[in-house]
Amino acid sequence: MITSSDLKIYLSGGSGNTTPSASLGGAISTTEVVDNALQNLFPNVTSAQALAGITQYLCIYIKNTHATLTWTAPYTWISSNTPSTDSTINISVATETGSPVQTISDLTTAPTGQSFTAPTSFATGLSLGDLVPGACKAVWVQRVISPSAVAYSNDTATLNYQGDTLA
Repeated sequence: MITSSDLKIYLSGGSGNTTPSASLGGAISTTEVVDNALQNLFPNVTSAQALAGITQYLCIYIKNTHATLTWTAPYTWISSNTPSTDSTINISVATETGSPVQTISDLTTAPTGQSFTAPTSFATGLSLGDLVPGACKAVWVQRVISPSAVAYSNDTATLNYQGDTLA
């Protein structure tokens, strides 16, 4: 049986990337995402960005690290979006299969061919497709900061994922 310890989230940006804000797509990194605090993925918003508003994009990978079992019919969703009324998180499953995926030039460049939504449950979640042992799927994360945003500390969001294991 696949357990939560078999499913891991990694940065993108190549195997040696250890900087979350450099997770601009490309190959999977060997660095795991620390937790669901947005400041552990996205950089802090500057006062100029909060005043003008900004949309940023990063890419992470969800990987099945189980040695022998396939993770079947997995979905991902945002079970808890940001508590700030001036920011929101949306996700999009990469259109490419496996790693690497497209690379964007900077945080504010939208990845090509991606549609972003904020599903809130397994039932409305985005399909990752079956993941055989060692396989991964990229998920693009979009952060939208509204113009004239009020300062907010420790903004968090929770990305969930769930699937099955065939007996």
